Amino acid sequence: MPIHDLDCLSVARRRKTLCTVYAVRACERETWVALAGEAAVSFAQNCGFVARAGQLVLVPGPGGKVQALFGLPEKKTTPRDPFIFGKLAQDLPAGDWTVQAPDDVARDDVILGFCLGAYRYSLKTEEQGEQPRLVVTATERKGLAAQMARAICFARDLINTPANLLGPSELAREAKTALRPLGAEVEVIKGTALDEAYPLLAHVGNGSQRGPRVVVARWHGTHAVKDAPLISLVGKGVCFDSGGYDIKPSSGMLRMKKDMGGAATVLALAYLVMAQDLPVRLELRLGCVENSVSGHAMRPLDVIRSRSGLTVEIGNTDAEGRLVLSDLLHEAGESAPDLLVDVATLTGAARVALGPDLPALFCNNDSTAMLFAEAAEHEADPLWRLPLWQGYAGWLKSTVADLNNIASRPMAGAVTAALFLEHFVKPDQRWVHIDSYAWNDSSRPGRPEGGDTPGIRALFRVIRSLCGTNRAQKS
Repeated sequence: MPIHDLDCLSVARRRKTLCTVYAVRACERETWVALAGEAAVSFAQNCGFVARAGQLVLVPGPGGKVQALFGLPEKKTTPRDPFIFGKLAQDLPAGDWTVQAPDDVARDDVILGFCLGAYRYSLKTEEQGEQPRLVVTATERKGLAAQMARAICFARDLINTPANLLGPSELAREAKTALRPLGAEVEVIKGTALDEAYPLLAHVGNGSQRGPRVVVARWHGTHAVKDAPLISLVGKGVCFDSGGYDIKPSSGMLRMKKDMGGAATVLALAYLVMAQDLPVRLELRLGCVENSVSGHAMRPLDVIRSRSGLTVEIGNTDAEGRLVLSDLLHEAGESAPDLLVDVATLTGAARVALGPDLPALFCNNDSTAMLFAEAAEHEADPLWRLPLWQGYAGWLKSTVADLNNIASRPMAGAVTAALFLEHFVKPDQRWVHIDSYAWNDSSRPGRPEGGDTPGIRALFRVIRSLCGTNRAQKS
């Protein structure tokens, strides 16, 4: 699937044809009048407009043109919210629109929110009608906000694609197609080579007729010096998860096309880093598999020797995501990256603890965790840290292997999953694990129902902040 061209953005050449949205706050009625005129404001108030956050009303403008008033949150009373501008893309009539907002509202937030609100995924045969377009400059159309929107929409497309249309080989092909034009070296590993290099991942993926693939991509920014920070990204790409022999109930499978959401997130992040040409070195690894039931599928109580040499007993075939990640994390650590990040739709326990909007973050370094927390707050892209609580490590013991892939107690599932992964990360390696839902259960401004990539904006900010750091700061 192609990277989105963002048809919702228009570089206007004839300003006389444009309509204007005035973004205003409830406490600043004088500003409404100065912008739209007393007659338009009176019309809006008679329609019930009070500038509630996200409230939109069309009002008559000069020369018979349409204009609009749009409510903003009050200053400092609510967190920054770029998604609110997604409502404009959903509710404005077709045409070219400019948005005039107060100086404290970032222009990038307007562009990003509008683009994400304009996103649609549909395989319907009828054509979409005309949609509203946001007028931007040529520079803005190539800028960070637009590139971020392209990356997120690309990931949303991947997650939303039905599993019959996106299996392991198709996901690997999409990664190669997206990254090679940006100068990345992309290798797709399969067959015997994959079985030998990634035995845990292979044990999951070989149960499907659609065999597993591993994507390994490497890239060096054009302005990156030889010892520029090395960022390593790892993503869980389970294109469909039946649960294996420990099969899920039918209700539990309904959204399992999204189980490759971690791979989609880090792939989109890698695309964005490359498109912005950050001065870093980057490695990306995607584990692309399908967890199926067959005569070749893994069985409960199987024991497999991992890439690291540790043996793993399969306590439950539905805990496959950590198996997919483990060999990839171990291989990524061989390059001694300055930062190792994995993203996965790993546990239902994380959703029980934090709900769908808060990805769980686990980190083995307090200063790094703080860096992520600050980035998440700045970008209004929340991440919530949970502990790598070593007191639960013993719950992963096995009587016949070094580790069991599930805990012996039905509690703290997100924590024990992270502790399992930690066995495949070197103790001195700066590592972050993000357990994400990668889905919106219902539509909100800028976040339509379906696949999504919470945390990607915070992750990008962290990587950009590391561009000037050196290896001495790792600890």
